[in-house]
Amino acid sequence: MSRSSSLDVLGYIGDSNEERTSYEGLPVLGDRDTLHYLIYHNMVDMIIMAVEYGANPSLFKEATDAAQFGISVVPMEVVYESCGGKIPVEHVGDQWYVALQSERSTSILYLCWKKALDLACGLFGLLVLAVVTPVLAICIYFDSPGPIFYSQERVGYHGRPFRIYKFRSMRVDAEKTGQAIWASKTDSRVTRIGRFMRTTHLDELPQLINILRGEMSLIGPRPERATFIKELEKTIPFYSHRHAVKPGLTGWAQVKYRYGNSDNDSLIKLQYDLYYIKRQSFMLDLFIILNTVIEVLFRKGV
Repeated sequence: MSRSSSLDVLGYIGDSNEERTSYEGLPVLGDRDTLHYLIYHNMVDMIIMAVEYGANPSLFKEATDAAQFGISVVPMEVVYESCGGKIPVEHVGDQWYVALQSERSTSILYLCWKKALDLACGLFGLLVLAVVTPVLAICIYFDSPGPIFYSQERVGYHGRPFRIYKFRSMRVDAEKTGQAIWASKTDSRVTRIGRFMRTTHLDELPQLINILRGEMSLIGPRPERATFIKELEKTIPFYSHRHAVKPGLTGWAQVKYRYGNSDNDSLIKLQYDLYYIKRQSFMLDLFIILNTVIEVLFRKGV
């Protein structure tokens, strides 16, 4: 939690043997005795719980007892989710995903909206695709002779594999070594027209076909390659749970976080993806669409 959030954070309460005087830019105020003093002198309105009973029973009890004095006692992950728009996957319990299933929006009205949105955008997008394909095809071929389109197997809804389609933005021999390589913004394998298409996201337009085929949705977590998923699942909790919904052409992670190609980037994006899965709604979808349009028009990159 930082001072930049909507909360005025006084500082941290730690163990009696805490040696640090500050943590992440905030002061360490003291131990259980300090917390007791703050509570009884009405100096706090909320206590954010980032400690479990087994780790420090006395501190845990002191904090939870504060509720008797009208002080809000809130789990850290709840505040993190509310202020940051993402799920702290490294700090939630093993049963978190079970609770997620009961909290997801499954109303018939929302599901109909989602289906109608995919169908409408898919059909309209095909018209755009029909107009730009001849122009892009000529540019792609003369910049780097070879196929106009590029397809690759990705992992989709419920872990089912499917082939994703794109306009080719890299050289034909981009992965001649046979080894999967993370793409980056300064990737030397990207062609000149490919760099323009990536900046404007024109290379993603053929995925409208995936949407009409029911393999993708307009909004959802971006589909990833099985090779990368296998590695990321070893270090990132709940990574496979992003497959609980259809992958999307754009998503909450894309409008909230910069382009990334590292394990840490994948962790942060997963936190946003799981937030969307939990909170998906009509208004959140509209917010994502609006921000995606703004990002693309100003070529900031989603």
